[in-house]
Amino acid sequence: MTGQHRATEIDTSKPHPARMYDWYLGGKDNYPVDEAMGRQMLALDPRVPVMARVNRAFMHRATRWLAGHGVRQFLDVGAGIPTEPNLHGLAQEIAPDARVVYCDNDPIVLAHAAALLRGTPEGETEYLQADVRDPDAVLEGARKILDFDRPVALSLVALLHFVSDEDGAHDLVRRLLDALPSGSHLVMTHATADFTPEQSRAATEKLRAAGVTLALRSREEFTRFFDGLELVEPGVQVPHLWHPELGEPVPGQEDGVVPGYGAVARKA
Repeated sequence: MTGQHRATEIDTSKPHPARMYDWYLGGKDNYPVDEAMGRQMLALDPRVPVMARVNRAFMHRATRWLAGHGVRQFLDVGAGIPTEPNLHGLAQEIAPDARVVYCDNDPIVLAHAAALLRGTPEGETEYLQADVRDPDAVLEGARKILDFDRPVALSLVALLHFVSDEDGAHDLVRRLLDALPSGSHLVMTHATADFTPEQSRAATEKLRAAGVTLALRSREEFTRFFDGLELVEPGVQVPHLWHPELGEPVPGQEDGVVPGYGAVARKA
């Protein structure tokens, strides 16, 4: 792994979703501002760490499903701070020649990527520092490792709820997918206010005050990301109900509805 990145100073003046996610998962690659906001989120809904683990578990199961169905290339945008097992480890366990490109916009992810993202000799694992809001940069970097004449799994797990409609969330996904060939897949999870409207409204306001966008979407709005694609069974589901047989349950996921959706779909 060589790393495609630019030097960027870490901003510790406001919370960052990747570092908050790390704190929820019990990691140490976060700052007091991230923990402080994380604790505010826990005060609104104590299950937030469960939601983070449910998203990770969905990624594990989706990766196993894709690698088991012949997918050998993965583009994980909004990858976050590496945790074990990560996507490349799961994919290369099934297919040692799998190629994986991770992409994130927080330089703290870069600081740990080289040490943590070790792939198989047969495959390739790369890290790209870029923002989903700049799909051209994402695609330019990914093309250096991935063969865009062969199917690619585009993973956007727990990412798009940080991109507003004003920032063109649906258009960004479409631009990324348009560059990928037939047989590619879209893998997504997304938080929603459908089940917890009051807590979600309060969380959105607190994050907005701290400079973080939270764009919670309904089931219908989430499903729109898959327009023109073939949904893999069982379609759009709360994340822990998507092919549960491919992984272990997350402790606590049975305590009420996990307020989010997940799905995988194929580009014809």
